[in-house]
Formats: sequence, structure tokens, C-alpha cells
Amino acid sequence: MKNTILIFNFILLILFTSCKDNQTTKNEELKDTQEEEQVTVVTDAIKLTKLQNSPKFENAKLQMKIPETNILEAGDNIFSFKVENYELGVPTATAQDLGLANSKKGQHVHFILNNNPYSAHYEEQFSKNLEAGEHTVLAFLSRSYHESVKNKDAFILKKIRVGEITSDNQLDINLDEPHLFYSRPKGTYSGKDTERILLDFYLVNANLSKEGYKIKAKINGQEFMITEWVPYVIEGLKMGENTIELNFLDEENNMINSPYNPVKRTIMLEE
Repeated sequence: MKNTILIFNFILLILFTSCKDNQTTKNEELKDTQEEEQVTVVTDAIKLTKLQNSPKFENAKLQMKIPETNILEAGDNIFSFKVENYELGVPTATAQDLGLANSKKGQHVHFILNNNPYSAHYEEQFSKNLEAGEHTVLAFLSRSYHESVKNKDAFILKKIRVGEITSDNQLDINLDEPHLFYSRPKGTYSGKDTERILLDFYLVNANLSKEGYKIKAKINGQEFMITEWVPYVIEGLKMGENTIELNFLDEENNMINSPYNPVKRTIMLEE
């Protein structure tokens, strides 16, 4: 009888140990699974770097010949420019080396009306349909991969009055004050063009520095503080819709007072 009790207790001990080991194994497997799930959670990592090896075109010049006046009629209007030390309609020398979206039509003029998305023009003269009201016109020389030429002679900025001016279409802006204009990125990118995307903007009456004016860029919500007026390359954007917002800040990181600040754009990436 005593032997029977000993055998029974031994069997119970084995069963208890087995159950405990099984539970321990299950707990370890659950822990491993949770740790694995934590490791595989990856957040978007966007990289912003300066664009290197882009030709400067320091002697390039852009002049507006037509219109000769700042008062125009509503409807189609001719804009004619004189370009010096710069050739429209040819590829920029480094275009194939930078891995950026590049216009096959070559170098051109970016024409921006009221900080809306630019239109690209590959000849010195073109027509624009203008609605009645006061407008800001910015035109600057652009490389074939859409990087602006940043020198004091390579852009035109002016305010024009078109047709009948009313209280509803007046523009409250002083062009002698600092302003930021958005240029790139723009539109839809596909294939290899999605890997490296140009971020470029145009500044007037201001420069950037760590102690002075700055631009806070928000790319899909990820923030970058920009303290140099140079072109940048964005890497790591996701397929589909992406948002870029630029905030122009003063020395104390307050928003600059401008009808064009901040500016937010949406672009699309596709396979």
C-alpha cells in the first residue's frame, strides 16, 4: 500500500512538472512573438540632404521685356523675356548624374503667379490668361531638373494690376519685404524618379542662417529646420500621397507675415 502511494505521488509530480514546463514554454513563445512584433514595427524615415554638384550659373540674367507696364487687361497677355549667359531648351550638364526628375525639353523659365504651382516655359515668349485683380508675378531661370538659379539677376518679381480692381481682388503684399515662394516638388513622380526628389524654393529680400531667417519644412509631418538657401534632396517618401509644408520663420522663430506663408502642397508617387 505504501509503495502504491509513493508511485501515485511520483506520477502527480511528473504531471505537474510537465504542465509547468508547457506553460513556461507558452509564455516564452508569447514573449518572443510580442518582441518580434515590436521589432517589425517600422516608422517612416525621411532623409533630407543638400544637393551637390549642381552648376551655379552665376552670370545668368533674366529680364522682362513685355509687358512694359504693370497695368494689363484681363484675358490673354504676352510675356516676353531676355535671357543672357544661359540657354533655354538644352539639358543642364549634370542632369544625368543627379538622379532627379529631369525635363527632356531642357532648361526653362519657372513662371509663378500668386505662389500657385509654376508653369515651365522653354522659350523666351509665351502667353498667360490672367483674371482681373492684383497679382504677384515671379519668374526665374531653372535648370532642366527644375532647380532654380539663385542669383540676383536671374529672377523677376513684380506686382501687376489686371482689369477692374475691386475690394475683393486687391492683393495686400509689400514686395520689398521678405517672402518665400514654393517651387518643387510638384505633381506626380514614377519609377526611379521617386527615389530622389528635389526640394527647392525661392527667397526674396532674405537669406537663411541659424541665427536669422529659417524655414521649417514638414514632410509627411516629419520636421526639418532649414538654415541655408540651397536645393535639397528628399529620400524615403512612400508610394501614394505625400505632403510638403514650408513655414517661413524670423529670427525668433515666429511666422513671417506674408499671404504666401505657410505653403502646403501634395505630390504623388507611383511605381
